Amino acid sequence: MTLEQLRIFVAVAERQHVTRGAAALNLAQSAASAAISALEASHGTRLFDRVGRGIVLTEAGRVFLGEARAVLARAEAAGRVLASFGALERGSLAVHASQTIASYWLPRHLVAFRRAFPGVALSLSVGNTAEVAAAVEERVAEVGFVEGAVESPLLEAVPVARDHLIVVVAPDHPWATRKGLQPADLMTAGWVVREAGSGTRSAFEDALRAGGLDPQQLEIAMQMPTNEAVRAAVEAGMGAAALSGSVAAGALEAGLLAAVDIRLPPRTFSVLTHRERQPSPLCAAFLGRIVRGAGGP
Repeated sequence: MTLEQLRIFVAVAERQHVTRGAAALNLAQSAASAAISALEASHGTRLFDRVGRGIVLTEAGRVFLGEARAVLARAEAAGRVLASFGALERGSLAVHASQTIASYWLPRHLVAFRRAFPGVALSLSVGNTAEVAAAVEERVAEVGFVEGAVESPLLEAVPVARDHLIVVVAPDHPWATRKGLQPADLMTAGWVVREAGSGTRSAFEDALRAGGLDPQQLEIAMQMPTNEAVRAAVEAGMGAAALSGSVAAGALEAGLLAAVDIRLPPRTFSVLTHRERQPSPLCAAFLGRIVRGAGGP
């Protein structure tokens, strides 16, 4: 039994006429007759009685008409559900992002997308760059945002924004008022850093290498799991830290931190997707907005 057979049966039953039922569906009369005959033959039940040149429903046909209408209504409802996903009227999208992006850059993009598509549910999970990359690789997340370099043949990384790391210290630190700090001077202080796998730490270590310095020789006074913990430790006088300007902005304005007079190279925020995973319409729409906002194609 097929939906097409049910549609033909309902059209014929409602009009009590094979030709008119076929015409309503833009079918030949022979096709409609064949469909009705197939239904009757497959179930060994007559659905219509022939009365002169017309037809009338049998008792079985009358009962079956109600069931057929119900099935067609459910099929139409199911089609509307799929259409609503295609039209982005509903659905869910799991996004993973590293800490700086999740806290300071991504929220406004999530809010804008949710406003454009209010029926969509968005969920955000936060980790470091390595954890986000793993989530996309393992297909736990359809899309991920990272602030560090990711080397994986399974992932495609597209730049979407740029960020600047700055070196910060407590206001009473000797570097707070020192002008023209040189790269080599960075090796003379204690540092508060994020954990291995963090994009912020990776970017800072890359900056040290670019300046001819070995990150392994850095004096690490404390390792912390979040940007906020790093910032708080530096505010308390533990040492220096390299943080996103977005992370440090409030503390700088409040006078809790001082920016050191040395420039670090900018870094890139990138969106990660799985090369072997076809993006859902929802994901494709979200990425399209992000990339367009970044000035991409």
